[in-house]
Amino acid sequence: MDKIKLERLADILKNSEKIVFFGGAGVSTESGLRDYRSEDGIYNSISKYGYPPEEILSHEFFFDKTAAFYEFYRDFFMGKPQPNDAHIALARLEEIGKLTAVITQNIDNLHQLAGSKTVLEIHGTTQKYTCPRCGKKYTREYLEKTQGIPHCEKCNTPIKPDVVLYGEMLDDNTVSAAIGAIADADTLIIGGTSLAVYPAAGFIRYFKGKNLIVINKGATSMDDRADLLFRDSIGQVLGQAVALL
Repeated sequence: MDKIKLERLADILKNSEKIVFFGGAGVSTESGLRDYRSEDGIYNSISKYGYPPEEILSHEFFFDKTAAFYEFYRDFFMGKPQPNDAHIALARLEEIGKLTAVITQNIDNLHQLAGSKTVLEIHGTTQKYTCPRCGKKYTREYLEKTQGIPHCEKCNTPIKPDVVLYGEMLDDNTVSAAIGAIADADTLIIGGTSLAVYPAAGFIRYFKGKNLIVINKGATSMDDRADLLFRDSIGQVLGQAVALL
């Protein structure tokens, strides 16, 4: 890793007051989770479910083929990964008053497990569930106690994860908070995302601050605009930079 670039990043972090982090699946791969679009990602895996993953993770599929949805969902989203150095470094930046928000496309709750408080989950979370009929709320712990399709205790309707499936709209309040945080930031760190998923990737255009940092192993649409560009492990980059503060 380029030591000079790393020291420059640490200097930027030290002199920033409103850092925002915008991250994707690549942040969690170092915790053992698979991403979506890489060669070994979920979307490029050979499906044993009879349907492509993009179809399974849709609003229509959930309601039409709920059993198949939950078979896939339990296989891919019900593990117990732990935060990695990237999650821990971001929590530390917030703790010392530098980072104002984590905006994540991930649904794995790892930022919160690492200690981050202000986490805007663009695509929802696997930690919460709702009955589409009566609105009763459930936790991940309830789902873990069930098998197959989890049903509402009140009305016996299959409960739904509080994640944004294909064909569903993003939460307006989360979107507004994310755009506001980016617009107010003096430093924006983009990490672990190819910026290929819209509308979330479009939030980046609201950044008007001074420092744009990109940390991603693959190319992104913001590489040419970045003040600093890293193709290294995001955990190593953020972990070592924060350690220099």
